[in-house]
Amino acid sequence: MQTISVEALKEKIDSGEKINLVDVREPHEHADFNIGGILLPLGQVQTMQVDAIEGFKNEDLYVYCRSGNRSGQACLILETMGFSNLINVSGGMLAWQDRIAK
Repeated sequence: MQTISVEALKEKIDSGEKINLVDVREPHEHADFNIGGILLPLGQVQTMQVDAIEGFKNEDLYVYCRSGNRSGQACLILETMGFSNLINVSGGMLAWQDRIAK
């Protein structure tokens, strides 16, 4: 699993690069604030209900949550399921809101 800062991710998004984002927070957190990722709560990842992202197994997949902890857990689980290019967004949406969405 690799990591990326919120600043570096924002640069990639702004440059128009195709980014596959996965939000592993809960639906209410996603509804409050998100950066466009596919909502796939950590609980679904833990029970291997990952049909929504199955097509991204060999593509870069940027995984984020509130602070980076749940997304780190999700990356570890997804690695065991054959996902090969996982990138955890360090600091999660707290860092994004603090540093980017001012």
